[in-house]
Amino acid sequence: MRSDVVAYILAVLFGICAGVIEIKLGDILITAVTVLISTLVLGFVRPQRAWRWIAIVGVFVPLARLAVYLFFGQIPYKAQIWAAALGFVTGIAGSYSGAMMRLGVDTLFRNRE
Repeated sequence: MRSDVVAYILAVLFGICAGVIEIKLGDILITAVTVLISTLVLGFVRPQRAWRWIAIVGVFVPLARLAVYLFFGQIPYKAQIWAAALGFVTGIAGSYSGAMMRLGVDTLFRNRE
C-alpha cells in the first residue's frame, strides 16, 4: 500500500512535468513523448489497473492549459486544446505497453518449481 502512494506521487509529478513542458515549449511531440515515457514507467512498476496512470498523468496537460488561461489570460488556439487532450492517447499506449512488458518479464523470469 505504501508503494502505491509513492507511485501516485510520482504520477502527479510526471503529469505536472508534462504540463509544464506543454506550456513552456509548446511542442505537442515532446509533450506526447513525455506522457508516453511517464506512463510506460508507471505501467511497468504498477501494472494493475493501468488506466489510472493514463488518467493521472494525462489530465495535467489540459489542466496546465486551463491554468495558463485563467491566471495569465493566454487564450489557447483550438489546435492547442485538441493537442492537449491527445496526451491521453499516448498515455494509453505507454501505460498498457508498460503493463505488458511487466507481464513478459514476470513470465520469462519467474521461478519454475
